[in-house]
Amino acid sequence: MVNDDGSVGERNSFSCGSLEKKMGIKGSATCVMNFDGAKGWLVGEENKGLAAMFTMMNYERLGVGIQGIGAAEASLQSAREYALDRIQSRAPTGAQQPEKAADPILVHPDVRRMLLTMKGYVEGGRAFSTYVAQWLDISKYADPAEEERRKHAEGMVALLTPVAKAFLTDRGLDACIMGQQVFGGHGFIREWGQEQLVRDCRITQIYEGTNGIQALDLMGRKVVGSQGKLYELFAQDVAAFIEENSADQNLRPFLEPLAAAFERLSDVTEHVIQQAGDNPDAVGAASVDYLDLFGLTALGYMWAKIVKAAAPKAEGDSSGFYTGKLKTARFYFDRLLPKTVSLAEGIRSGSDSMMALTAEEF
Repeated sequence: MVNDDGSVGERNSFSCGSLEKKMGIKGSATCVMNFDGAKGWLVGEENKGLAAMFTMMNYERLGVGIQGIGAAEASLQSAREYALDRIQSRAPTGAQQPEKAADPILVHPDVRRMLLTMKGYVEGGRAFSTYVAQWLDISKYADPAEEERRKHAEGMVALLTPVAKAFLTDRGLDACIMGQQVFGGHGFIREWGQEQLVRDCRITQIYEGTNGIQALDLMGRKVVGSQGKLYELFAQDVAAFIEENSADQNLRPFLEPLAAAFERLSDVTEHVIQQAGDNPDAVGAASVDYLDLFGLTALGYMWAKIVKAAAPKAEGDSSGFYTGKLKTARFYFDRLLPKTVSLAEGIRSGSDSMMALTAEEF
């Protein structure tokens, strides 16, 4: 410590107790710190530390969501390259590259299922993270004269941040595992890099607030706690998009299922708010499934926005960039958005079966 005269005094009694041996992110040391008998200094006002921490928490949680998407993107790039190069068997419809001993595994429907699922989550998730970041910027930089706009943005940030953190990292790990699966046995071998992505991505579901806590925050504090008022901000945004684009021929095949998914989400939201009035377990029982339902539907909204931007440029697109967006959107709406149906049914079942077992019955 430093004495009043600027000279070096006695050592402050804190020390590193041990380095943790972790599943992933091994390039970042995590240690046990001992502070017994150490001297500390108060930074800021007493009892204001948590409030100070939350000034950066929304940015950090969005950043962690982007970490999940980043790991998934790396996994997708590697898996796509491998699927184009690795040959095994023939396509179900017949040889696609008869000059070779076998076809690339990209011809097989299940490999395409994995790659398209990864692509649907990664690209939709990237759009969603940008959408949330825009609301963060508005809440911070809106003109002082636009107080109502700033408050609206703050409400959107409060509602969407737990979704961005938890849904993007949950789907990020799913995508990393699918990318590893595309490699088959090679995905389990360290030199290919896929196993590291699985290990490293796992932490994103845990730090900056575990995803179960994010779901409780969304369901309990943001939705039930506001009696649905924060949810209405988002619902109005989606409803306005659907109405404004109802005449767009390119968007019509997507707007109907999007509207159905949001009606489902809105019904479930109202259902849980009503359940919570009589049942203290209702929020906790619904929260994780509700966050997944919300995230899947929100990414459907993002994919509709992507279609709106890509469709006018798809005609004559020789690169496959814009046509690929439209076809991935079709896959998302056909194969991933329908998961909202089963999630909604599970949420509506309530907490009874979840809370029925005694401790001994576990």
